Amino acid sequence: ITRPAAGAFKEFMIAVGRHYGSSVQAFSIWNEPNHPAFLLPQWNSNGTPASPRIYRGLYQAGYEGLKAGGLAHPRVLFGETAPTGYDTVNVHREKSRAYLHDVAPLAFMRSALCLSPTYKRIGACGPLTISGYAHHAYTKAVNPHYVEPGADNVTIGTLSRLSRALDLAARAHAINGHVPIYLTEFGVQSEPNKQLGVSAAQQAEYDAIAEHIAYDNSRVAAFSQYLLKDDPLGGAPGASVHGGTVGFQTGLEYVSGSRKPLYFAWPVPLTVSKSGNRFSLWGLVRPTTGATKVTVLVRAKGSKSYRTLKTVTTNSRGYWSFSSSKQGAYWRVRWKSPAGLKYEGPPIRAY
Repeated sequence: ITRPAAGAFKEFMIAVGRHYGSSVQAFSIWNEPNHPAFLLPQWNSNGTPASPRIYRGLYQAGYEGLKAGGLAHPRVLFGETAPTGYDTVNVHREKSRAYLHDVAPLAFMRSALCLSPTYKRIGACGPLTISGYAHHAYTKAVNPHYVEPGADNVTIGTLSRLSRALDLAARAHAINGHVPIYLTEFGVQSEPNKQLGVSAAQQAEYDAIAEHIAYDNSRVAAFSQYLLKDDPLGGAPGASVHGGTVGFQTGLEYVSGSRKPLYFAWPVPLTVSKSGNRFSLWGLVRPTTGATKVTVLVRAKGSKSYRTLKTVTTNSRGYWSFSSSKQGAYWRVRWKSPAGLKYEGPPIRAY
């Protein structure tokens, strides 16, 4: 991971292009190159980012390798960045610890594209052709709408920062315009993770809220769920830079294989937003391949049973939404597939 040879990476990508080029729609270069567990050095001795320029060389080598491997116009995603970090570090004060910090994703992007903090071209770098920007918009154990401090950090609640940054980079002719965002890795941590985990019930609610945020951002082309099954518990956040394991508890299932509420929520995510005396409901029937009908249920405060609130028809992609003044404590959805399979989401609260 320390200063990988761009030439060797190009040779590798030539082989990848030859072997997989006819069956893969898009490629993405590296994983979290702004994180010291995956690329080193992250920082120069003067406290400025070092990893962005290393990554730029790898991206260019990978792109050229795919072309040499037979793909005339390869679709390649740029970035794959981790969500938070620093713009600069103080090596004099922190000594060797300074080199183990992440670079903030937007600071990383600007430096990799040879842009100043105000998105002006610097140096002699030419523009890069990218088919999308890949990002991992993880957040803390908070409501996904949480606004992460630091203007160059991009969690799910500050996704618009990335949209704007891409527009500014395109305006500076560092990349092509209207670049879509691919959330290639995302998940909400649940207990038993003590540092970043919420309850299993909140995980299902927060994951759907995060997907709703992504849906509302017209630049987002993909929203991915990481993991299917939890990792074993690892060390505290940051342990990976010392050679340890962190372990993600973002799965639909516990490490034992038993199912979380998110297992049942993932096919039919639901969000309920309260404003005054009205509730806005939004959801998706993920298994459908066209318009379908889904039943939305509500449970009144103090009641033990659910009543049908509305049977709603989705659009052709399975999305639906409506508003209601019906008061409730919990909501859930039911859907029956054309093959007769029954889906029922977990109880969801209003936020």
